[in-house]
Amino acid sequence: MALELPALPYDYDALAPYMSRETLEFHHDKHHQAYVTKGNELLEGSAHAGKSIEEICKAAFAENNAGLINNVGQHYNHMHFWNWMKKGGGGSKMPGALEKAIASDLGGFDKFRADFIAAGVGQFGSGWAWLAVKNGKLEVMKTPNGENPLMHGATPVLGCDVWEHSYYIDYRNARPKYLEAFIDNMINWDYVAELYDAAS
Repeated sequence: MALELPALPYDYDALAPYMSRETLEFHHDKHHQAYVTKGNELLEGSAHAGKSIEEICKAAFAENNAGLINNVGQHYNHMHFWNWMKKGGGGSKMPGALEKAIASDLGGFDKFRADFIAAGVGQFGSGWAWLAVKNGKLEVMKTPNGENPLMHGATPVLGCDVWEHSYYIDYRNARPKYLEAFIDNMINWDYVAELYDAAS
């Protein structure tokens, strides 16, 4: 099963002014496409060729296969990343079960927001900030490069890309401002809730 670049679930202008058309064109059309192309090259004829993307992510990490971790991992991360955002998203209004879990597992929305931003800011170099389900509970995590929570025994329900190409056009080096804008104005909480329900 070859990897394929998914279409964006919204127009290139939909997330402005928080994420510009130019960022989405470069990030989706160029960077994500490059992970798909390279991932397919690496998978061709390999023992992993017919596996699900989740299985490939876990196996790549277990084998310490940097090429697959960073290309198939990044494809998985980005397939969800586009869906983790929507026009008019973000803020603290979210489906009830998810809201309850954030309150009980993470100490409420404000603490989650602060911890998620801190994870993204504290990820040295390229990587991701995550909200994931591990052992039945939500937790905030961060990973370097193309790694994701699947590789660490958890199921991601929300992720924010903190590679520079995700924010440099719009925010220059102000990563904290980008993470604030992501939480306050872009998150598609319905999609997060859907993944949380499936993981619970």
